[in-house]
Amino acid sequence: MNEVLPQLDELLFSSVEGVLVESVEVTDVVVRVEARTTTGRAACPGCGYWSGRIHGSYLRFPRDLPTAGKFVVVSLRVRRFVCGEESCERKTFAEQVPGLTRRFGRRTERLRSTLVSVGLALAGRAGARMTGAFKVPVSRNTLLRLITSLPDPAAAIPRVVGVDEYAQRKGRIYGTVLVDVETRRPIDLLPDREADTLAAWLAERPGIEIVCRDRAPFFAEGATRGAPQALQVADRWHLWHNLGEAAEKCVYRHRSCLRPTPQQPQEPQEEPEQATSSPWPTGHRFAERTRAKHATIHALLAAGHSKRSVARQLGMTLNTILRFSRATTPEGMFTGQWQNRATRLDDYKPYLDQRWQEGCTNAWKLWEEIKEQSYPRGYAGVRDYVSRNLRGKPQPVGPRPPSARAVTRWILTHPDALPEANRLQLKVVLASCPELTALSEHVRSFAHMLTHLQGDRLPEWIEAASATSDLPSLRHFAQHLLRDLDAVTAGLTLPWNSGVVEGHVNRIILWNLFRQAESLRPKVMLTSCHAGRLAMY
Repeated sequence: MNEVLPQLDELLFSSVEGVLVESVEVTDVVVRVEARTTTGRAACPGCGYWSGRIHGSYLRFPRDLPTAGKFVVVSLRVRRFVCGEESCERKTFAEQVPGLTRRFGRRTERLRSTLVSVGLALAGRAGARMTGAFKVPVSRNTLLRLITSLPDPAAAIPRVVGVDEYAQRKGRIYGTVLVDVETRRPIDLLPDREADTLAAWLAERPGIEIVCRDRAPFFAEGATRGAPQALQVADRWHLWHNLGEAAEKCVYRHRSCLRPTPQQPQEPQEEPEQATSSPWPTGHRFAERTRAKHATIHALLAAGHSKRSVARQLGMTLNTILRFSRATTPEGMFTGQWQNRATRLDDYKPYLDQRWQEGCTNAWKLWEEIKEQSYPRGYAGVRDYVSRNLRGKPQPVGPRPPSARAVTRWILTHPDALPEANRLQLKVVLASCPELTALSEHVRSFAHMLTHLQGDRLPEWIEAASATSDLPSLRHFAQHLLRDLDAVTAGLTLPWNSGVVEGHVNRIILWNLFRQAESLRPKVMLTSCHAGRLAMY
């Protein structure tokens, strides 16, 4: 055995100095290796004083990598030294074996590094299953703790930085993610999306030359104050997205051009006028009650009763009897009722009739449209008007017109990538509306400038788009570009963009969703039958 121990010492601790193997005990499950340290002195971790004065010794049992499918436990005897430095707060300290142990460590350094590699490759649950196959089972939380305890890698100051926001809780809590666009790796996460926080972060890194961002004002202000030497680049995807929103508003404003003009009937119809001659149709409770009172009063008056006598017999006031006696027909009593009074909806009824003929039969949608036109009342009045006056009117017969969003999608799509059927529909729409034709030309001009990186043509495009009086949304978009003209011009000229930043934002969102799902996962004990069924999947 004395001849084997040096070989075991060289085999087990070849990369570790100052450790001597004393014995090896092998059982059916565990391999226990007894060893001790042999160094004469140790450095105090507090003050660095080298001490050789031994205070005592104790045993540590760190787990090591398995061998032959068996657990390996090292029974290591270490010593505690006395610190001779009077100013040091530590009176005694335990020695550590470099490459083998660390403070409060329950595993050897090589087992720890193996578990860290598994955690980095497979993360929590999958990594925990793999460590079980290695005969060193640990929980997923242990793997995550080992990963989080790793020191941050030394990162060089990036030259091109991408900035974007991410939602920790949508609508309430937002943060900022910063990515090295050249290496496509995340750099840092900021706790908010304030301009001061971003400016302070950029000020600490003067080597940044380019900042890729969207058109948010707080990012623009933070980049200007924190990195005045850097060139700001507006992201092209956000520019195209904003142009699409403006184009959709323009198409919706000219939605009447999406449906062909219905053919007018040759002979005027008189039936609606006859139907509306009596404001109260037969069967209405107020109309029937009024007709009955009118017939009773006129019958009593015709029989010779005086008006005061009729009022006493029917329990009515004299003024009511006088009004009924003056009305030759019951319909004469209907004048002045609430249905004939002027309402706030009267000014919007021609618009509602027009939209109904255009095919919009949703009362809620109609209410939202006139509400944008300063209609002060609620939905009930529009609903009643639609149900009483518009439901019976015939609608124009023909194919359903395309929606504003569909037409916008056709305009934003490259003509070569547009299906033939949609191309023909778009051609019909543009032929009937010169405003949408002008919109299509402006959008395609901007798309050509964006895809071919011709940012020098941007001032010319802004001037042409600002001159369109019939397309206010496009004009507003063009004028808004002037506020951030340098960044937009750089975005339409340089190849840099924020696409890699958006990818990391999606990963952060998915990670937050995963954490929420893990917190809501029910903890249920499965029976053997249920476990067998789950194993089938």
